[in-house]
Amino acid sequence: MIFKKWDAIPENLKNEETKKYYDILSRKKIQLCLKRIFDFMISFIMLILLSPFLLIMAIIIKIDSKGPVFYRQERITQYGRMFKIFKFRTMVQNADKIGSLVTLGEDPRITRVGKKIRKYRIDEIPQLINILMGDMSFVGTRPEVKKYTDLYTDEMKATLLMPAGVTSRASIEYKDEDQMINTYLNKGEKVDDIYVNRVLPEKMKWNLKYIEEFNILKDIKIMLDTVIGVMK
Repeated sequence: MIFKKWDAIPENLKNEETKKYYDILSRKKIQLCLKRIFDFMISFIMLILLSPFLLIMAIIIKIDSKGPVFYRQERITQYGRMFKIFKFRTMVQNADKIGSLVTLGEDPRITRVGKKIRKYRIDEIPQLINILMGDMSFVGTRPEVKKYTDLYTDEMKATLLMPAGVTSRASIEYKDEDQMINTYLNKGEKVDDIYVNRVLPEKMKWNLKYIEEFNILKDIKIMLDTVIGVMK
């Protein structure tokens, strides 16, 4: 994980709000180094151990529906850098072109196998590849598409000082965000508007709090809480 000097970060991230969080992280360089070492080692071990399972899932997805095994969408990570995320495909081919970028639980684009995969978050497992490559971390703000990061407030941009994550405290607290979105959908609001104006600001409060309190032990606790939440 590269922690750049303030002068070296992109100009669009430089503002007073972001500087406040930058100063917090600048005092945690050792923790940030440990985070990258932990991410690399655990993702490498897990990819080896889970390789037979990943192969089986790939075969099931190919048999179930037409299209590639992986969903490779462009997302934004540390310092606004764009990367392609690895996820098991859970929707019909070209789903992005026939609907919103926000996916709800009963979305008709989701495949039969995709429903099961999403329920247990199996679609997230291939992101171990992104973690190994340094595009992501186990814990951090979920990677958004550029369409949404372009709408970030100055304070929200502070979340781009760290790599995007597979899970976070925000993900745990808002695991049922579909229900929240559906409530407003029934009131006539559009999916994208609900996500940008109602869901994202609330999740960002947790993501910013994570930066303030960041340390490797809390990362491990969030990972364990995520596993427990999925099992429940």
